[in-house]
Amino acid sequence: MSARPLRIGPRAAAALLLVTLIGIAAFGWPLLADRQSGLAHSQDAPWLFAGLLPLLVAVVVATIADQGMDAKAVAMLGVLAAVGAALRPLGAGTAGLEPMFFLMVLSGRVLGPGFGFVLGSVTMFASALLTGGVGPWMPFQMLAMGWFSLGAGLLPGAVGVVPSGQARAGARERLRGRAELLMLAAYGFAGSFAYGTIMNLQGWVLLQGMGQGISFHPGDPVPANLARFAAYCAATSLGWDLGRAVLTVVLTLSIGGPLLRALRRAVRKAAFEAPVSFGSR
Repeated sequence: MSARPLRIGPRAAAALLLVTLIGIAAFGWPLLADRQSGLAHSQDAPWLFAGLLPLLVAVVVATIADQGMDAKAVAMLGVLAAVGAALRPLGAGTAGLEPMFFLMVLSGRVLGPGFGFVLGSVTMFASALLTGGVGPWMPFQMLAMGWFSLGAGLLPGAVGVVPSGQARAGARERLRGRAELLMLAAYGFAGSFAYGTIMNLQGWVLLQGMGQGISFHPGDPVPANLARFAAYCAATSLGWDLGRAVLTVVLTLSIGGPLLRALRRAVRKAAFEAPVSFGSR
């Protein structure tokens, strides 16, 4: 029996779409605001956090309702979130070396985009409590990490079995081995920069007076602000993001294979989607 990622049903897909739309609005609204808007993510973050938690619960409940996640999957979610939260302090504050990113890539790949999104968000929440990193940035980190793990679950070649000897019409061949690790490493590299960039956007709009070429100017045209934002990222966080990306690639290529096999073996043994039947004695 093959290890298949947990399915996303229509309810879970709708909940994920709603979370994503709210997240995009939360990150991007300052770019469209005028000078009198009183920009302050420290003020909107509590509202975002209050809306995000029930939506995360809704994703889990919707997945359960769609028969894609049971008690065993929730238990695995807790274990992986605890491991990810424990990994984060190992490199936090040191040139962007954050080993939890490679675990999120592999977990999202094996367990699917819906599970990956919830895992990324819960892991970031748990690690913030563990490290004392609770602040107005935390709900944005939860969203960004959820998207990062979700993207790993959407990569091609995760499911589909071709019968031995001949291909069946409509079947998709699974991507495994070195090719899969290279794909995951490439995603981890690009996704690490994407995570850093979107988190820069959260903090950049609050920083004023850094210089005409990199400061955010409320009310200015979006292209002009985006050009200054690109200069800001290059000047302040490029090295940090590079450290995170390189470490993710190294860990994925070096120990990703055994960990992928261990995760898939756990999924097979758990048999998340196996029907439960009760026999009479």
